[in-house]
Amino acid sequence: MADLSKYRNIGIFAHVDAGKTTTTERILKLTGMIHKIGEVHDGESTTDFMEQEAERGITIQSAAVTCEWKKHRFNVIDTPGHVDFTVEVYRSLKVLDGGIGVFCGSGGVEPQSETNWRYANESKVARLIFVNKLDRLGANFFRVKDQVQKVLGANPLVMTLPIGEEDNFVGVVDVLSQKAYVWDDSGQPENYEVQDIPADMVDQAAEYREMLIETALEADEDLLMEYLEGELEPTEEQIKACIRKGTNELLFFPTYCGSAFKNKGMQLLLDAVVDYLPSPTEVPPQPLTDEEGEPTGDFALVDPEEPFRALAFKIMDDRFGALTFVRIYSGRIKKGDTILNSFTGKTERVGRMVEMQAEDRTELSEAQAGDILAIVGMKNVQTGHTLCDVKQPCTLEAMVFPEPVISIAVSPKEKGGAEKMGIAIGKMVAEDPTFQVETDEDSGETILKGMGELHLDIKVDILKRTYGVDLVVGKPQVAYRETITQEIEDSYTHKKQSGGSGQFGKIDYRIKPGEPNSGFKFSSTVVGGNVPKEFFPAIEKGFAGMMEEGPVAGFPVLDVEVELFDGGFHAVDSSAVAFEIAAKGAFRQSMPKAGAQLLEPMMKVDVFTPEDHVGDVIGDLNRRRGMIKDQEAGNTGVRIKADVPLSEMFGYIGHLRTITSGRGQFSMEFSHYAAAPQNVADQVIAEVKERNEKK
Repeated sequence: MADLSKYRNIGIFAHVDAGKTTTTERILKLTGMIHKIGEVHDGESTTDFMEQEAERGITIQSAAVTCEWKKHRFNVIDTPGHVDFTVEVYRSLKVLDGGIGVFCGSGGVEPQSETNWRYANESKVARLIFVNKLDRLGANFFRVKDQVQKVLGANPLVMTLPIGEEDNFVGVVDVLSQKAYVWDDSGQPENYEVQDIPADMVDQAAEYREMLIETALEADEDLLMEYLEGELEPTEEQIKACIRKGTNELLFFPTYCGSAFKNKGMQLLLDAVVDYLPSPTEVPPQPLTDEEGEPTGDFALVDPEEPFRALAFKIMDDRFGALTFVRIYSGRIKKGDTILNSFTGKTERVGRMVEMQAEDRTELSEAQAGDILAIVGMKNVQTGHTLCDVKQPCTLEAMVFPEPVISIAVSPKEKGGAEKMGIAIGKMVAEDPTFQVETDEDSGETILKGMGELHLDIKVDILKRTYGVDLVVGKPQVAYRETITQEIEDSYTHKKQSGGSGQFGKIDYRIKPGEPNSGFKFSSTVVGGNVPKEFFPAIEKGFAGMMEEGPVAGFPVLDVEVELFDGGFHAVDSSAVAFEIAAKGAFRQSMPKAGAQLLEPMMKVDVFTPEDHVGDVIGDLNRRRGMIKDQEAGNTGVRIKADVPLSEMFGYIGHLRTITSGRGQFSMEFSHYAAAPQNVADQVIAEVKERNEKK
C-alpha cells in the first residue's frame, strides 16, 4: 500500500503569462518525467496540448501530471490564468491539498492572481509563493512581496532572496541555511554551486533569517517564548516543523524566487513542496452533505480502509474517449468495480483507469485514497458528481459554478451539420460547467452561453477544428435581468365556471424588492384559514414559475419577495391548480405596477496601460459608461480598475491595442447586476421586440 504521507496533490495557479506552464515544465524536467523541455512561446509545452493553447500561448484546460521528487509523489495540476477559464482553477483547487501561486517578477500581483487567491482562501488551500521571471526587465522581488501583503492581505514568509536582478540574476540565497545557490549560464537546472552568501548580502540575509524564525515560531507559542527570552536557538528541524504547521494553518505563505525559464531556483521550490505542503491526510477531511447540499456532520476520512468516496472534478473528451478526472478521498477502487454516482442514482462499471502524464497515460489496475486519476468511458458522470460505494451512498460537498453572462446564436454552415453540431456541443457542455447551450423555442436557434468573448471564441474554434463543425455566429447577446423597485399590495381572483366543478382561488399579497442576490422568496402571514395551508406550495410554485420571464423585455427576474397575507377559497371549486393559476395571473398583473426595471451585468475590468496612454484609456472607459474605481502606478505602467457594463465591452481588446500602440492588456470578470439607464433599456426593449417580430 502506498504511503500517503509521501503524496502531494498540488496546483499551480496565477495570472495570464506569469509562467505557470513553464514552471510545470521545469518540475517535470527536474523530476525526470520529460527529457526535452518544451517552451510555451514555441507552442511545445507538455501540458498545453490543445491546438488553441499552443497557438495562443495560454492554458485553457487544467492538465494533470504525476511525477516524483525525493521519493515523494506529486500530482500536479497546471491551471489556466485567463479569467474566462477561472472555473478550471476553481474546480482544481477544490480537489487539491496545496498550491503554488506564481507571480511575475515585473507584473506582480495581477487581477487574475487576486481571483485565484480568493478561490484558494475559500477552499482553505495551503500555498507556497513563487516570484518568477526575475531575469526580466523591471523585475523586483521585494516590490512583489509588498504587493502580496497589500493587495492579497497575505503574509509572505521570505525563504529565498535573489542574487542580482534582471540580466544579472544568477541565483538565490536560502535564508534558512544561509547558503547561496548560484547557477551558470548553461541554462541547465543541475548546473549550480552551493556557495557562501555574497559579501554585500550577508547583513540582509541575516536580517531576513531573524524575521523568518520569529514568524515561523508563531506557530508554536512555547518555542517562541523560549526564543524571545533568549533561552534557545531553535534547530533547523524545529523551524521547518513550525513553517510546515503555519503554512498548513494559512498563517503565512513560504515565498521563493527564481526564473523558471532560465532554470534558476526550481530545486528549492520542489524541496518546499515536500517540506511544507500537506499530504492528503493532513488537510481537513471533505464534509458529506445530504441531497439538498446541507452538511450531515459526517466526513470522508482520507483512509484506504474507509468506504470508497471520490469527486469527479473534470470531464475531458480526447481521442481515447471520455476521460473523467477523479480525486479519491477515501477507500480504494479496482478495475472492474461497480460504483455508484450518487447524483444520478445510477451505477457505473470502472473499465480502464489511467494516470495522466499530460497527454500520455499509464494504465492502472487499482487506486486509493489520495490519488488523482482519470477513468475512461464513464457514461453519465458530470463535473461535481460524487462517486461512491454502492452499499454506502453519500454525497460530497458540491461545486457551485457562476452563471454565464454572454450568449451567441450559432447555426451550422452546412445543411446537414445540425446533428454533428449537437453531438459536439453536448460533449463540450459536459466538459465545462460554465459553458451552456439552449434552443430558442420560437426561432429554433442554438444559443451558446459563456463567461466572456474569449470563452465563446475558443469554443467556436474547438468546434471547428476538433469536431469539424463550421458555424455561422450571430452577434453576442448580453444576459440582462429584471427586477422591481417598489413595494405594492394587490389582490387577484381566479374564477372559472364551465359545467361541473369550477375553479376558484383568491389571493391578497404584497410584492416588494428583495435583497441583492436573494433570488425569489415567498412567505405567508395568512391567519384564520382564509387560504388553507395545503395551497401555499401551489401559490409559491405559480409565482416562482413566472420569474423566468419579466414584464420589461422578457428576461429572468431577480430579487423579488412575495408575501401572501390574505385571500379566499371555495369548499368545492378551490384546488392547487386554481391557486397556481391565480399566482401566475397575479404576477402578470402586479409586476408592471411595481416599478419594473432592466438590470445589466457589470464587469470588474482591470486594464494595464503604459503611463503615456492613461488619459486615453480612462477617457475611453468613461465613454463606455465605466466607473473608475482605482489607479495604481507600477514600474512598467499603470493599472486602472473600473466597473463597466458588459454591453459596452465587446471588441474592447482591439480598441485598447489601438489606443495604447499595442501595449495595453486587460482582464474582466462578472461583478454584479445594476440598473440599466433608461436609454439603454429602451434600446434593449426595441431589439427584443424586433427579434420577436422576425420570429
